[in-house]
Amino acid sequence: MRYLILVFLFIVFAVVNVFDVSDVFASPVDSIVILKKQRIMLLMKEGDIVKSYRISLGKDPIGHKIKEGDKKTPEGIYYIESRKPDSKYYRALKISYPNEQDRVRAAELGVSPGGLIMIHGLPKELESVGRLHRRLDWTDGCIAVTNEEMDELWGMVYEGTAVFIKP
Repeated sequence: MRYLILVFLFIVFAVVNVFDVSDVFASPVDSIVILKKQRIMLLMKEGDIVKSYRISLGKDPIGHKIKEGDKKTPEGIYYIESRKPDSKYYRALKISYPNEQDRVRAAELGVSPGGLIMIHGLPKELESVGRLHRRLDWTDGCIAVTNEEMDELWGMVYEGTAVFIKP
């Protein structure tokens, strides 16, 4: 019996030292802060910056999204509503836009607020562009990162994560 315990402990020790298990036990981030003017996205955990990314935004990024098709990235408080592994883009995290305030504002103006605002990677036809995509704002209102960065986000951001999008 003692021999079996020693063998078991040896195997556990070997596995822990061969594989990086820190990611397996790492807790997800608790919020995302997007600073539109700076084109920066911050992943936060208990008030500390865990990771930052340079991003691309909607083609007309200044100001808050008002209506469908205005090419603006919204501003406000949202959350990650769902994860889409089979997006038109390389993976996507759907943001809960429009929120109640967005719906009310759009109704007052007699327009549709739009939707399908996501944090996503690059489409297949632009994968090779990589970090160069950041040189201009090209989305219809979404937040774009490289596919490699999207892989990192995929492992750290879950449904329900708060998203604060600031001007």
